[in-house]
Amino acid sequence: MVVEEGLEYGPAKRRAVRQLGLPPRTPLPGNEEVEDAVREYIAVFCADTQPAELQALRRLALFWMERLERFRPHLSGAVWHGTATRLSDIYIQLFCEDEKSAEIELIDQGVAYEPRTVAGLHREPVEALSFHAPSRELGETIGVHLMVHDLDDLRGALLRDNKNRTPRGDLAAVRRILDQLENH
Repeated sequence: MVVEEGLEYGPAKRRAVRQLGLPPRTPLPGNEEVEDAVREYIAVFCADTQPAELQALRRLALFWMERLERFRPHLSGAVWHGTATRLSDIYIQLFCEDEKSAEIELIDQGVAYEPRTVAGLHREPVEALSFHAPSRELGETIGVHLMVHDLDDLRGALLRDNKNRTPRGDLAAVRRILDQLENH
């Protein structure tokens, strides 16, 4: 479901519980276990297409990160971790002194977006600004979600995960990844 339909881990786990007819409170695997399974699936079934799709998504993310550079953008999710396919959405976290400034910037740039409230870095509510952006490389539009955080949240956002990886990357990190891929 994650690879073939582009579902995020949480909704995919909940749907799997329903499809298997298990009780709603059935213990679920952690996101790290799901990510490992996604990587295995991609290696077996998508090895010929996924790397180019991932690179196209990262380039599209970089484009939007550059447009929103003053808001200290950080790429996260499957596009950052390398498990994205053409069905994956792009998640960019913005860190702003004034949280409404990102919304005003999108309006100034003529971007039609849908605002909603989602759980943030520490499960507190944050605004998400979602829109679709065309990808010429993939020949389709991709969902882009900007999670708008307070500037003070940036420090905690860079803590490493259980595998000692950074859970998100800034503009320089995304550029480095793309440069490394394009130079090999």
